[in-house]
Parts: sequence; structure tokens; C-alpha cells
Amino acid sequence: MQTPSMATVNRAIGRELFRTTRSYNERDAILYALGIGAGVDPLSPNELKFVYEGSADFQVLPSFAVNFASDLFDFALRGEMAGIHYDPSRLVHGEIALELHKPLPRSASVASRTRIADIFDKGSGMLMVLAIESRDEAGDLLATSRSSMFIRGLGGFGGGRGANAAFALPERPPDEICAEATSPRQALLYRLTGDRNPLHVDPGVAALATYPRPILHGLCTFGFASRAILKRYCANQAGRLLGMEARCSQHVFPGETLISEMWRVDKAEIRFQTRVKERDQVVLSRGRARIRA
Repeated sequence: MQTPSMATVNRAIGRELFRTTRSYNERDAILYALGIGAGVDPLSPNELKFVYEGSADFQVLPSFAVNFASDLFDFALRGEMAGIHYDPSRLVHGEIALELHKPLPRSASVASRTRIADIFDKGSGMLMVLAIESRDEAGDLLATSRSSMFIRGLGGFGGGRGANAAFALPERPPDEICAEATSPRQALLYRLTGDRNPLHVDPGVAALATYPRPILHGLCTFGFASRAILKRYCANQAGRLLGMEARCSQHVFPGETLISEMWRVDKAEIRFQTRVKERDQVVLSRGRARIRA
């Protein structure tokens, strides 16, 4: 794997990678909800509303919007983006930011545009920031997201490191805590929503990436955190979660327990982190969510 030149990197910044149109229906929304742990209590109306289309209050989870550009995952597995070549097994999610401009309908046809917004040199690897804009059939903005891909071993090309925005958790115990175990089969289920990176299913690929076994998708962990915020601050009303962001700071193994610790900063902002109980490691950091009070 060869480190790209600064000229190659500069040519890549700003490049549109592709446009896609994806239609989804209730079945797709339900499969995603199951992939991030919804339905854990199948007798609860607050769980059924996300996994049963016959519920009087059926809703699409807001974090489902991260999959509008699902072709991105297959695109990234080719090992080349805008002239930058890499080993796909060394590609992991860095940061995720999602903004909802309206509640997600039960079904829709969504047109998305994906471009490279920026590229940073982190020394040990490259951080590629992808911006995704998604619109509904009427052309109205439905969701925007930024997905940072960290490519291990591809740093040292001479680019800027990028500045970290100021962030701090309140210096008090969490206002809310939500713990939920993932299933040992969680990655096998979540990959059916579109991210088929073999790192999450193939032990041989995981070993090449120096993991003892396949790891859970970062976007799956992000989804678990979004459900925790919905439960504790939004009365499980999907339309009240307006946006959220977090950094994937450590991996998760399927079967581990995720503990989301949350602080209300003001009327509309929640800050959070998610840790793995078994290893006591923070796996989502710098978490921030906007809610409709």
C-alpha cells in the first residue's frame, strides 16, 4: 500500500464520487431497526413501533438515514477513491455526523450525492471526510451526513492534521445511563442493511487487520446510541431527534454490552459517550445530539 502524493490528495478533495437513488420501504426500515437492537422487548409498544409495520404508531428510526448512500460501502471496498489506493481491510469509520431536515417517511425514493469534503493526515493514517446530501422525491432536503473514513497506514503524505472542535462532557455523573447487550450475531444482521465489509464477518480478514475476531460496524454502535437517546430524552418519538454526531474511538466485538452515558447540556443538546462494559473502554466519544424538546 503506497502513500499517495500531496498532489493526488489535493485533486481528490472536493471530488464528487457518485450519485445514487435508493428506494426504501417498511421492510428495509424494520431490518435496519433490528440491526441496531430494536425489538429487544417484543411486547413493548415502544419497541414494536420500530419493527412492526402494523403498529398504530409505526416510525422509521432517524439513524436509518446513514444508509441512504449505502452504495458508499461497496464503493469503498474497491480499494480506490478519487485516485487514492488503499487496503480495504484497513478502512474503519472515524467520525459520523447526521442531520435530519424532516422526519423520515415510512417509504421513499431518496436521491443522494456523495463527495470528498476533506482529507487529513493523522500520521498513523489518512482521515477522509465524505459529505452526503439526500433529497426526497420532491427534491426537498431529507438528510445530510458526514462520514469520516480512517485508513490505517496511509498517513505521512504531508497534509494538515485538522483541528479538533472544542468539546467536553459535563463534570458530573451522567444524567441518564442506558445499557444494552449486542448479540453475538449483531454484525451478521447489520451487514444486511448495506455495509458488507468482510472485516465485520470474516475471521481471516479481521486477523489481517490485527483483530482477534470480526468487529461490529461503527454505524451499528452509533445506531444503538441513537436508540438510547430516543428512549431517555425523546419518549421514543423518532421526529424529536434532529441530529447527532460521534467519534468511533474504539472497536466493539459483537456480543459485548454497550453503555451509553448521557448529559443534558441545555434544552436542545445532549452530550454522550458509549463504552463497552466488558473492557471498560469508550467506543463512541465526543457524542452530541440535538433534540426537539
